[in-house]
This record gives sequence, structure tokens and C-alpha cells, in this order.
Amino acid sequence: MNTSNRMNEKDVLRVEVEVLKREHRDLDEAITALQERGTSDMLTIKRLKKQKLGLKDQIAALEDRITPDIIA
Repeated sequence: MNTSNRMNEKDVLRVEVEVLKREHRDLDEAITALQERGTSDMLTIKRLKKQKLGLKDQIAALEDRITPDIIA
């Protein structure tokens, strides 16, 4: 089987990180837009911020799998 056409695990993780980062940016923009409008529901903003923090944690976990800390 030709392995040059297949993505290795790190490549897959990098793609996942980029997708999550895009979602994180989108949430950030949505939160900013809601706050600027001034008529937004604080509960909605709080939920979006919690979701954004969850994405940040997922991104950090995936990045750790890509480049783990090596104690020398």
C-alpha cells in the first residue's frame, strides 16, 4: 500500500487543530458581535464563552499530542 497518499496521525491532528481554531475564532467573533449590539442575552454570551473555553482545552490537548513535552 502506498503510504505517501495517506495522512499520518500527526497530520490528522494538525487538521483537527486548525478546524477547532477556526471554530474558536468564529465563536470569538460571535461573542464580540453580541456584546457590541448591547441587546444580547448575557446567558447566551456566557454559554458561548464556555464553549470557546472548551475548544481552547481541546486545542491544547491535541497540540500536546503533536509535540509532547520532553523532559531532558
